[in-house]
Amino acid sequence: METLSGFGPELRRRRLTAGMTLEGLAARVHYSKGQLSKVETGVQRPTVELARLCDAALGADGALTGLVPADPVAVLPSRRRMMAAGAVSALALGVATPAVALGPGAVEEAAGTAGGLLVDGVRALFDQFRRLGQTAPAASVLPALEAQTRTLPSLAKTAGGRAARELYVLASRYAEYTGWMAQESGDERAALAWTDHAVQLATVGGDHDLAAYALVRRGLLTFYAGDARSTVEVVQGAQSGRLPARIRGLAAQREAQGHALNGNRDACLRAMDRARLLLDRAVSDGSPGELPVIGTVHLSDPAAMTTGWCLLDLGLPRHATEILDREVGRIPAHATRTRVRYGIRRALAHAVGGEVDHACALAEPLLRESQTLASSTIRTDLRRLSRVLARHPRNPNARTLAPLLAAAMHETVRSTSVREEAPRG
Repeated sequence: METLSGFGPELRRRRLTAGMTLEGLAARVHYSKGQLSKVETGVQRPTVELARLCDAALGADGALTGLVPADPVAVLPSRRRMMAAGAVSALALGVATPAVALGPGAVEEAAGTAGGLLVDGVRALFDQFRRLGQTAPAASVLPALEAQTRTLPSLAKTAGGRAARELYVLASRYAEYTGWMAQESGDERAALAWTDHAVQLATVGGDHDLAAYALVRRGLLTFYAGDARSTVEVVQGAQSGRLPARIRGLAAQREAQGHALNGNRDACLRAMDRARLLLDRAVSDGSPGELPVIGTVHLSDPAAMTTGWCLLDLGLPRHATEILDREVGRIPAHATRTRVRYGIRRALAHAVGGEVDHACALAEPLLRESQTLASSTIRTDLRRLSRVLARHPRNPNARTLAPLLAAAMHETVRSTSVREEAPRG
């Protein structure tokens, strides 16, 4: 409360120093003059969103954002573990079953298969799971993915030799992806547990770099929790010169997102410059064809997309939309989860920038898809979009979209709760 009581006077001081009227600032940040007056006099609590916009409008370099604590993030209860066979779980989704299903009963048969063919099969199955995760609710994919991930170490022990090492490393990629699906379903504790398990499996297989990428994954959790400082600090350990360029580039991206949350524009852009150089180097260096690429595979230019993401958090929505409009259009149509996640972010940027009608037009076709995905991370921006549109109660498009937004957010919570309450098998 002490920092909040100082926000209004500091905002007024900086506004007057800049020679800006309340009307002028209101036009820049797309809030009403009355709302800003209430914030300056301490009648109304400022939001982080408003602080970032004012920082950008007044050139405060994060000083105003630092006076507003991050919005509290609802912590969902830990989900119960569900036991299900991989093939049966996939069938339950109502989609095509992966071509290969290596359940516990198939270990002995797999032992007689040539090591190279076995690794190829496991690798192909991972690609199937990734495709499934783009279109189905994460909570529905998890049982099959968890069962498969638990099976692979036993399969590796049976295979022996080089195939065993490769299978352990592949198992680590399964575990890391399982962690991502757990986060998408709203279970942060499970996400951390699976990420830690991924590091253990990779170490057994001789891959010591995944431990660094695990820090990048932890940084994503702190980022979505609104903890800018921890996001920056946790990824520092993943930027050592001995690490692969891709991991260092992804770590630099996450650092930039943390700086953006904190309103530190210069540090954010410096981190993004490093990220772009490292990710470009990773592309030119290439990567082992038998291993899945670490991190997103559906963004043609991850550095550009992340830059657009950061600019919105820095209170520069118009600059953000220029990039997000271009980059979202380059996402493949089949990458539904990625397309909706960044598409909602794009709509949010337009809404924050005052283009309410265009934001509603962009968001409306994505809301039904977001209900199907039931994504915890997408829901974060849906909540922000809902709050921004609520500032425009007289806009007919905003009024029309409001119930659709509420339904999309409710479906995400409901789908997560179903997984939480599912009985043990």
